[in-house]
This record gives sequence, structure tokens and C-alpha cells, in this order.
Amino acid sequence: MGEYIPTWDLESLFPGGSTSKEFKVYLENINEEIKVLSDQLRQLDSERKNLVEEVVSFIRQLEQTMFHFREAAAFISCLSAQDVTDEHANTLVSKRGALSASFQGVLTNAMQKFAAIPEETWIELVKRTELAGIEFVMNEYRDTAKDLLSTEQELLINDLSVDGYHAWNQMYSTIVGNMKVEIEEDGEVNSYSIGQASNKLTAEARTTRKHVFEKLQEAWEDQSSLFAQTLNHLAGFRLQTYKHRKWENVLKEPLKINRMKQETLDAMWSAISNNKQPFVDYLHRKAEILGVEKLSVYDVGAPIANDVRRFSYTEGADFIIEQFRTFSPKMADFAQMAFENRWIEAEDRAGKRPGGFCTSFPDSRETRIFMTYSGTSSNISTLAHELGHAYHQHVMNDLHGLNQRYAMNVAETASTFAEMIVADATIGQAKTKEEKQALLEDKIQRSVAFFMNIHARYLFELNFYKERENGFVPAARLNEMMVEAQKEAYQDALDEYDPYFWASKLHFHITTTPFYNFPYTFGYLFSLGIYAHAKEKGGNFEEEYIALLRDTGRMSVEDLAMKHLEADITKEDFWESAIRLCARDVKEFLER
Repeated sequence: MGEYIPTWDLESLFPGGSTSKEFKVYLENINEEIKVLSDQLRQLDSERKNLVEEVVSFIRQLEQTMFHFREAAAFISCLSAQDVTDEHANTLVSKRGALSASFQGVLTNAMQKFAAIPEETWIELVKRTELAGIEFVMNEYRDTAKDLLSTEQELLINDLSVDGYHAWNQMYSTIVGNMKVEIEEDGEVNSYSIGQASNKLTAEARTTRKHVFEKLQEAWEDQSSLFAQTLNHLAGFRLQTYKHRKWENVLKEPLKINRMKQETLDAMWSAISNNKQPFVDYLHRKAEILGVEKLSVYDVGAPIANDVRRFSYTEGADFIIEQFRTFSPKMADFAQMAFENRWIEAEDRAGKRPGGFCTSFPDSRETRIFMTYSGTSSNISTLAHELGHAYHQHVMNDLHGLNQRYAMNVAETASTFAEMIVADATIGQAKTKEEKQALLEDKIQRSVAFFMNIHARYLFELNFYKERENGFVPAARLNEMMVEAQKEAYQDALDEYDPYFWASKLHFHITTTPFYNFPYTFGYLFSLGIYAHAKEKGGNFEEEYIALLRDTGRMSVEDLAMKHLEADITKEDFWESAIRLCARDVKEFLER
């Protein structure tokens, strides 16, 4: 098998990159489609005799426009991520914001129109053959309208969001993209992007990790006053919107977006908080192995092996494909196709934005993955994670467009499941005790990330929103709150924390989904349940897994778990059983 190329192909989607003439026309067509949708809505009246036919026609057009908008938004995301200095791409990001506001305005208006339809007519409507299978989403639209302001007020919020709410997120991304970190290596000072520098936090030498961490802290501190502005204004916009809608709980929106109940979220965090001791024990043992009294935050992800193995991009790709095949030949074939068709941007170079993502092109029925690959086991895990996202979309491509909009928590289920397959297989194939111990430790690190790192993010945001209700929260106070949250989440198992984590973590500044944190932990534990189920089923599992993924866009997570796993996830029992699986890894690690 030949070498895989670590850069993606965007030309097959729209030739010409950020100056593509084809893409310009594509965007213009979306604008026209949105106008058509708006015209259809204006004529839609609950008293009209042909109301049902008009709604069916509107939904048909909505699906098509939704595909086109998501395609365009994904292309712009790819352009802006691959080169933060691309001014044409930055201009397109602004256009995407305006287009998103227009499209969201149509959706909001549609929800209000649906809410006005008499119950008897609505029941007849959702039973129509043309709408078969999308009743859940249709009813969700109708119910959502009950929590919103008037159509005019919601449209005003959408329009003001473009240069207000979403603009603060763009400002954050622009600042981060232009940041440089000067790191001394072998007597020379080299300049790196934030993403490149962050990759060095897993270096073998503690002096290197400490140096990189301190340089990153300096970089975030230099820009902290600006990031305090972006974070405060994002939260301020949300809080004002919630106040006018009379929403008292800041979790109302993220819970609704993730189609989950408060009881489910509470049960999950309660189970985690009550079962952290094994992971605290692990952190103490790792400190012993590294020869320090207590770990610093930059030691948590440090390798414990003396010789850290590096994998070429092709080696990493082949390994992922091989491991996927042990559970799902279809997923392995998909991953191989993604590598061969260059759907992945993984090159380690300056000018890229930090982090990783997978984005869908539903009109083309393709996906693209973005990350920076430097050859570590962690990079392979990230790559498998993003391929899990991509496969999730792949198995849904033939569904109605409205049923393809699954929530973030179940999206993280598919990605984490893929990551787990690779991690377990890696441990199983270890050739020496030392290698197995190192790989087992790498797997445990993920549990620590989901149970402690993500928990710290969640605790920080909860406390931040409480303080933000009383006014602007300055950078110094944000630092204090961040450390307080980390101490609680890590049970004070570290001797040094990351006060600027609120500035460095992109997720706090994302505008598409507030509280972009707990869905990761949900996905991790939920996927453990699926993984255990898969190991029991063996060869019969693949089709069951695909069936579960295909249902993720058309039911609540509680119903999804009950249907496919026969589990009640509003109870702590489910979460505790999943946590015990993670604790077994810790037990094995401590016994070695």
C-alpha cells in the first residue's frame, strides 16, 4: 500500500479555494433559496385550505437549502482553518455569519408558523407520507417556538448576532490565529503557532514541557484582556437573550440542543464526582513514576515511557484502518476511502488554526477532517476520533436532511467509540510490559480528561455565568475561577494548574453551542456502554451500531439509550457501571 498524503483535497468540492467562482455562485444560489423559503412562509397561514400541501412543499425546499447551507458553511470552515492569514477566507466567514442569520431567521419563523397550526391539523400533517420519519423533528420545531419570543423579536436577535454574538467568536479565532510562541530548542529560538506549540506539551523531557507551558502562559497572558472581552460579551449576549425569553436556567439551551434532560446531566456528574478516587490514585502513581512529589498540569499528558514511539501519517492511518476492521469492516472501508481520497488535513505546519474538527458536506455526501499530526499516539487517537465523526455522518447520508441534525453529545459518542477501538487494540498488541503499561496509561489519560478536565470546564462555566449576571468579570477573576474549578475537578491532586485555560480553550468561545463541554463526557461514557455491548455481540454488532447512529437525529438521548441499550440514563447506575470499566484500567495500571 502506498503513502497517504496528509493534506486534504478541497478542489474537488469547489475549485479555486477562497476565490472560487463556482463557490461564489453557490452562495448566491443559497441566498435565492432563502428568499424562496421566506416567500413560502409569508403565504403560510393556518386558515388556508391547502395548508398541508404548502407545509410539505416548504419542508422539501427547507431540506434542500439546509444541505446547501451546511455545504457552504463547511467549505468556509475548512478554508479559514487551513490558513488563518487567508483574507478572502476571513471575508467568507463574515458572509457565512450573515447567511446563517438569514437561514436561522427562516427556521425561527417556520417554528412560529408551525406553533400556530391547530392541533388537529398538525396531527394530520405529520402523518403525511411525504413527512414520514421526521415527526420527531417537526414536533421539536413546534415545541421550540413555545419557548421563543415573537417572530419579529427573534429575527432581530438573529440579525444582531452577526456583528455581535458571532463576531466575538470570530475575533477570538483571529487573535489566536495570529499568535506566535517563541520556544528555545537546542540553543535556538523557534517561532510556532499556538497549535504547533501545544503539541509539544506531551514532550518526554519535563524541562521541555515546563518551558513550553510557561511560554504558552505568557502568550495567553499578553492577550488576556482581549480574551476577557470576547468571553464576557459572548456570555452577556446569551444572558440578555435568556432574560428576554424568561429562561432562568443557563443550561436550558444546551440541554435542549443536546436533546437531554437535566436529570440525565445531574446523574452523570453525580456518578463521576462520587467515583473519582481511582483516578486520583492514578495521578499520584504517575507522579511517582515521573519522579515528582505532585504532578503539574503539564505533566498530566506526559508520556511515562523513556522512548516515545512516533508514527508516520501512513503508519497511523494503516493502524486505524486495521483496528476499525476488527469491529466494523464497513467503518474500516470508509476510513480507508477517506485517506485515499484525501479528506484529511493533517500536515504539521504553521498558519493553521489549533485543534481538530470534522465537518460534513451533505450536498456532496462527503466529509473533511482537520488536525495537526506530529506522529504521537495521541495524534492517532485524535485522528480515529474525527474519523468516528465522519463515519457517523456517512451512515446517515441517505436519511431525510432534518433527521441528519444529531446533537453534539451523541456525535461525541461515535467519535469516542472509534477512539476506544484503537486504544484497546493498541494495548492488546503491545510487545513488552513497558509498552503495554505506557499504552494503558495513555488510555487512562482519556478518562482523566473526561472526568476531570471536562468537569473543570463545566464547573468554571457554571460559576462564570453566575458572576457574569452581576457584571463584567475581569481576567484576573477568570484566572481565579479557572483554578478553583480545576482544583475541585482534579480533587486537588495537582500542584500547579492552568489559570489561562479559559482563554486557551476554543470551546469557551464557540457560539454554535453553549456549554461545549459536558457532551464530551456524555459521549465518552455512553460509548463505553455501546462498546461493552459490542464486545458481547461480536460479529452481530455492526448493523446494530449503524442502526443506533441512524437514530441519533430523530429521538432524545434517553429514548435512544432505552431503545438500543435498554438503559435508563437518568439514573446514576448506568453511569457508574461505565465508570467502573474505566476504573478497571486504573486497577490494572496500579498493579503493574
